[in-house]
Amino acid sequence: MKWQQRRKSSNVEDRRGQVSRGLSSGRGISKMLIRPLAKLLFSKVGLILVGLFLVISFLTGNNPITLIGNLVGGGAPLSSSSTSYQPSANEQLLADFSATILADTEDTWNGLLDNYREPTLVLFTNSVTSACGSASSATGPFYCPGDEKLYLDLSFFQEMEDKLNAPGDFAQAYVIAHEVGHHIQKIMGITQQLDAQRGKISQKEMNQLSVKLELQADFLAGVWAYHSQKTNHSMEDGDLEEALNAAFMIGDDRLQKQSGGQVIPDSFTHGTSQQRMRWFKKGFTTGDISQGDTFSQESL
Repeated sequence: MKWQQRRKSSNVEDRRGQVSRGLSSGRGISKMLIRPLAKLLFSKVGLILVGLFLVISFLTGNNPITLIGNLVGGGAPLSSSSTSYQPSANEQLLADFSATILADTEDTWNGLLDNYREPTLVLFTNSVTSACGSASSATGPFYCPGDEKLYLDLSFFQEMEDKLNAPGDFAQAYVIAHEVGHHIQKIMGITQQLDAQRGKISQKEMNQLSVKLELQADFLAGVWAYHSQKTNHSMEDGDLEEALNAAFMIGDDRLQKQSGGQVIPDSFTHGTSQQRMRWFKKGFTTGDISQGDTFSQESL
């Protein structure tokens, strides 16, 4: 895939190397002590304590306001800066690649949708917190409709090659475009309609809706690929096969077989390998967003 020397998106939030170093509610000073401590600091005894803090800060080089604030505030959750994080050359190449693919999806969907809102791509390592809750790298790439952000640990691309047998840069681009497809579903109100069914229908029926949602995101990824190729001519020989192979490798039926378990169609949430390949290819062949109704009875 030809992607270098092209525009990179500015909608990238780099959280690589960030770790939580704040105190949780179960550690450190209890919130019940905050008010008494605050009163103490402003008493005569408190003035003596402040003086001690100033001496300690002078000797240690720490900001006295930070020291006092941590004592009174109970240690507000903070995230360490990622400026000290040093990615490998290959990881940084993947970060640049991801930002370029995101920019490509922005160009495509801004041209196709009048009300398109550009999502943010969050790069993280090991674990991350989103509006949808906390997740580890094992979750894989995901889109959170609550904050309209895509979350990606770049190590997943290596797992695609090593564990899923789905190598290739266009396969990686497919993964990003699929998550952007979920963002489009949020904009179109499809995600909200599905969420409204939770608790009203059986788990089996909910799984079926989830499959249709995922297949539509595959279709939308194909639509992106169609328009990207038409505009940029960035695809090379074998790229389409890379994306189709990735879609095949992450089918529910194949993953269940690979894990050594029984294939249980009622538990599928993303679709079979054949379904995922077929819907991506349909999007790539037509480039027509109106042909992506995976929710019709005949769609599967």
